[in-house]
Amino acid sequence: MNPATEGPVALVSGAAGGIGAAVARVLAEHGSTVVAVDRDEQQLATVVGKLTADGLPVHARPVDVTSREAVEALVEDIEEHTGPIAQLVNGAGVLGLGAARGLSDETWHTTLAVNATGVFLLSTAVVNRMVPRGRGALVTVASNAAGTARTEMAAYAASKAAATAFTRCLGLEVARHGIRCNVVAPGSTDTPMLHGMHPPGAAASAAVAGNPDAYRTGIPLGKVATPLDIAHAVRFLLSDEAGHITLETLTVDGGATLGAV
Repeated sequence: MNPATEGPVALVSGAAGGIGAAVARVLAEHGSTVVAVDRDEQQLATVVGKLTADGLPVHARPVDVTSREAVEALVEDIEEHTGPIAQLVNGAGVLGLGAARGLSDETWHTTLAVNATGVFLLSTAVVNRMVPRGRGALVTVASNAAGTARTEMAAYAASKAAATAFTRCLGLEVARHGIRCNVVAPGSTDTPMLHGMHPPGAAASAAVAGNPDAYRTGIPLGKVATPLDIAHAVRFLLSDEAGHITLETLTVDGGATLGAV
């Protein structure tokens, strides 16, 4: 362990942008030493460069979370050289759009690999090391689409449902070891992923308005979430303030799913 490390060590995947980058910032601002993970090495370096320039303890580690070998090597290295991982955030995610009947094999497999298998690999690698210590907290960033049908989003919704179910089952098994596992389910959030679903400049207004033809309600609060909205929810569930909360899903969608998720 690095004796200079202060505060709990947090591993955050998908940290190169959007929600993951916001989570890395918020956790670091609240005292965690953050290991920021993403497969986009260039963008990750840019994000982490900004965070360290602000004096925050964040370290970049480019890793493909779909590779068991890479994940195990990453976690082992963090445990040896940075410190015991106390917080894990599964934030890595991809969005493959397409009608369920027309999805390509590649879209299906890639979406499940990152959004579900990545959660499985990172969670087990980290939690297996938390168990002997008898403490730790994990949050998986899923989606309100995991529990609400969405047109053109079958692969994404299925992958997030799988990640949600896995996280809760894992949490049930390791609760006796003092480890908490929860889910944050964002709705439409002001990220590149959302903007990629709509014409330029139209993402926020389209999400707020909804689309009856696609069976989508709008957002009752009248705005999309910011990445910080999601990051603060994640930080809460990792914190001692949520010390008696596990196996739960906290939906952060401005009411878009009408409280049904």
